[in-house]
Amino acid sequence: MNIKFNITTEKESFARVYLIFNRQSFGGLSLNEAEETYLNKQLAENDLVIINRYTELILIAFSDNSKQKTIFLEQCRKRGNEISAILRNEKISCIDVVLTTDQADGSIALAEGLSLGSYQFLKYRSAEAKLPWNLEQINFVGNEFSGIIVNQLSVLVEAVFLARDLVNEPASHLNSVDMAKSFKAMGVIAGYDTEIFDMEKIKALKMGGLLAVNQGSIDPPTFSVLTWNPDTATNKKPIILVGKGVVYDTGGLSLKPTKDSMDFMKCDMAGGATVAAVIYFAAKCNLPLHLVAMIPSTDNRPDGNAYAPGDVIVMHSGKTVEVLNTDAEGRLLLADALSYAKGYDPQLVIDVATLTGAAAMAIGHHGIVGMGNAGEVTLKLLKEAGEHVYERIVEFPLWEEYGESIKSDIADIKNIGGREGGAVTAGKFLEHFVDYPWIHLDIAGPAFLNSADHYRTKGGTGSGVRVLIDFLSHFSN
Repeated sequence: MNIKFNITTEKESFARVYLIFNRQSFGGLSLNEAEETYLNKQLAENDLVIINRYTELILIAFSDNSKQKTIFLEQCRKRGNEISAILRNEKISCIDVVLTTDQADGSIALAEGLSLGSYQFLKYRSAEAKLPWNLEQINFVGNEFSGIIVNQLSVLVEAVFLARDLVNEPASHLNSVDMAKSFKAMGVIAGYDTEIFDMEKIKALKMGGLLAVNQGSIDPPTFSVLTWNPDTATNKKPIILVGKGVVYDTGGLSLKPTKDSMDFMKCDMAGGATVAAVIYFAAKCNLPLHLVAMIPSTDNRPDGNAYAPGDVIVMHSGKTVEVLNTDAEGRLLLADALSYAKGYDPQLVIDVATLTGAAAMAIGHHGIVGMGNAGEVTLKLLKEAGEHVYERIVEFPLWEEYGESIKSDIADIKNIGGREGGAVTAGKFLEHFVDYPWIHLDIAGPAFLNSADHYRTKGGTGSGVRVLIDFLSHFSN
């Protein structure tokens, strides 16, 4: 679905929303006395009030701008999501966002929540079952709106929707080859370059982790490299984004239980979808950064030739890994990609993955687990970006002691540690394959939801896209 964004000085739609910051002041709303009395009464108990004039629908949304800026903006997004539900119920496809103050950032955030909350994945519904509504257009009414900011919002929403679409796509229609083709098609639209490594190239590169996980699949693996390198790039060394691309994860021979575990494992490529969406945004918005995204991809199934607990595999880096759990497969793919990234002499590498249930158990779906060696300044910038877009990052330690649990008796390391600290031991495993500034983001908690969390819709959320876009946008300034 595509939403058109437009800046105008005139009201154009049947539905209009006004964002206010004071429950007693309604300047710029042009209400009559009866409407003001009604609004006063309703705002005492509600943050969103509807006035239906029958010839037009007026929505008044309150957000408290005395709060901390990050909280205020998130309130605005939530108001926008509530409005999307009203529009859906009323089958209204267009809306005006009218600026009544000089604080356009609140109205932009409201439109962001409105847009993201309107997302629907209806590809496999029959015509009779499709929901008879789509949000088609948002008009920003006011001279203070920036064309650049509105355009960036439009592309950001598009990028999040692309990531959500990929995550929601069932494995029956999205194997590793299909996903690589999707990345290439996105590149044609946005303007980034795509190179797809096939089985022969992956074997030549000796990517033992990716090849081992793929052994149980009837489909070949792929390794997609997406490159955005404009003439205006301000960084001499590239920033590399690595995304886990396991299109479906049964756990392999270490088979997952079905209920509440395997059911939604089409989402295990959410990291790959995230980094591709970020490159898409960068290219479409001409971000002045040299960026590279790498997505190793396969499914993980228990076929007769599948890799097994007890196997030893040789990674792209030359390190040997004892496999003790075939459901700890994502780190094997990522390790090959992280090792391959060394050849680029990167300024920074960030990997994104639905890597561990331990991360989800630790902080739930309200945040992203992060760790790495990139230094306090870079981590601080990334965490600030997370606060700004409300995709908050909780930093976990990479203490030396955690490495003890992945020592192997017969190989360099093993692919899983003990029961405790699973998110960190996974990070310690990846740490073996980096010798550059690096951050690991585990999005296992927020990447796929069984029920909506405001504008983070049910199913794929696109978690990680907005925080990385915010981080990289400020990184380039």
